[in-house]
Amino acid sequence: MQTPVTSIYQPMNTHSTPLIPVAQTIQNIIHDALISLDITIDKQDIHLEHPNLDTHGDYTTNIAMTLIKQTEDFSNPRQFAQAITNQIQNTKHKILDTITVAGPGFINFSLSTDFFTKELTTIIKQQDNYGSTQWGKGETWLIEHTSPNPNKSMHLGHLRNNVTGMAISNLWEATGIRVIRDCIDNNRGIAIAKLMWGYLKFAHQDNKHITDINYWYKHQNEWLTPEDVNKTPDKFMDELYVQASNDFKNSTIEDQVRQFVVDWEAENKETWALWETVLKYVYQGQNKTLKRLGNKWDKVWHEHEHYKQGKQFVEQGLKTGVFKKLDDGAILTNLQKEFSIPDTIVQKKDGTSLYITQDIALTKLKKETFKADKMHWIIGPEQSLAMKQVFAVCDQLGIIKYDNCIHIAYGYMSIKGQGKMSSREGNVIYIDDLIDQTKEEIRKILDEEKIGSDSLNQTSETIALGAIKYSILKTGRLTNTSFDIQSSIDIHGNSGPYLQYTHARCHSVLIKAQEQNIQDTKYKIQNTKYSLEELAVLKYLYRFPEVVTHAAQEYAPNHVCTYLYELAQRYNTFYNKHSVLNAQDDQIKAFRLQLTQATMHTLKNGLSLLGIKAPQKM
Repeated sequence: MQTPVTSIYQPMNTHSTPLIPVAQTIQNIIHDALISLDITIDKQDIHLEHPNLDTHGDYTTNIAMTLIKQTEDFSNPRQFAQAITNQIQNTKHKILDTITVAGPGFINFSLSTDFFTKELTTIIKQQDNYGSTQWGKGETWLIEHTSPNPNKSMHLGHLRNNVTGMAISNLWEATGIRVIRDCIDNNRGIAIAKLMWGYLKFAHQDNKHITDINYWYKHQNEWLTPEDVNKTPDKFMDELYVQASNDFKNSTIEDQVRQFVVDWEAENKETWALWETVLKYVYQGQNKTLKRLGNKWDKVWHEHEHYKQGKQFVEQGLKTGVFKKLDDGAILTNLQKEFSIPDTIVQKKDGTSLYITQDIALTKLKKETFKADKMHWIIGPEQSLAMKQVFAVCDQLGIIKYDNCIHIAYGYMSIKGQGKMSSREGNVIYIDDLIDQTKEEIRKILDEEKIGSDSLNQTSETIALGAIKYSILKTGRLTNTSFDIQSSIDIHGNSGPYLQYTHARCHSVLIKAQEQNIQDTKYKIQNTKYSLEELAVLKYLYRFPEVVTHAAQEYAPNHVCTYLYELAQRYNTFYNKHSVLNAQDDQIKAFRLQLTQATMHTLKNGLSLLGIKAPQKM
């Protein structure tokens, strides 16, 4: 009976279906057999998959069932599949061991042990480069991720954005794509005005509620600093933002705060001085958090540097009919007819700009600066309509085609046992606090004597970050997830620490082999000589480049997580049943050491793509 199969690839619009060399070879073999049977088909339409059970082979195809209607020579798909199989078997192929027909017409291929032997050697030779492919070579893709508003500490929502964006961009680079990582610093507008109000009104040293910005400008030394209250700069400002948000509910206060935006755009010097002061504090805290996460940006765009250009596009759009002015002076898009997207305001009646205004200008800057083939935005699902509106307007203005702009959404993240969080209400979970809590739990279970007290802090930080990142990435990107510290650090479960521990185990075995001067000699695998547990690892390692490319195509780091967890399970099953260093035969010992080395490299590379470090000791 044919079991369900695991898909290898879903091709993207701009690329043909990519396969690693062995799969391409099988694809060619099938294609040649079909030609011999007078069946014409494009190679790219021959789809290969992995059976869920190793006993059913390494690849399977349903090509006979797909093409049965194109031939009158066979009465059913199974008969057709057998004819294809016979054609293949008439020609010797070194990479194949057996070919069988299963179920209603699946063709199963088992690869030769010679192939697996060579692949093992390839992994050990390539080491850190194993898993890389050339699927996206020649492409330039831009990805905007994280982009925390500079009015508060970074919290759980920023965490999932950052971890997801970094992992996806790492995957793209592994497939040969030139990746540009950028973010937008939304450092102006009503949210920042609230922060300015919060600092002005609630941070006076004597608790005086002063709201005269001119007084502040002349007496800045009277206002508190983060050091004065022993708080991190971003948390200090975060609390003031919450106070300002509550104050903002008063209509009179709201008018005063909104006036900050108008005064800022008028380049009032006192307003700009207050603006620079509050941003300085937030940046200091956010940069510390981003450094812990291992964040990377190639470019940071600051909204205040280009927002005026957005207004120029509004004027251009008015002249060309892309936009229209309403009776009250506000300016509206015209998207419904061409894109079936609801219209939106691009400039308020008072002449101030909105997020979409600066997004238009920024998209133009990105395109001109990096000439990317595709642009991607990692933003929460609640912004789906807003992003479509930006893409459509940019298409209308001739900046970039709608189809070359992709919104990569992600699900919401919460903490197990916590209710709904809101930065305005001040009940969010900060990233640094979450890392510190997880780190403290990790320290409780680490073997300090084995690791060493000097490196205990760094190792616990590495494992804590691995636990958090893997917990986020192992679920589907669009799936809402609830973070649970205890399950995330479970050394025996589907967790980052479990993978890190398996890597450390492999490293430990290899170090002991070095110490015992055990040589990693050449060997030849005999299929009947090696155990099922050994072959389970050997016959899984080669799939890694496929998984990397598939994950890159689908913007789905969870595919890498699933693969690494399965690989770790297979290796640990082997390790727990068979001795590596005390194997009864030098040839077997050498093979097991190479199997261990290949597993270690693959785990390390996979974790690295996820933004997770692989410690050598745990």
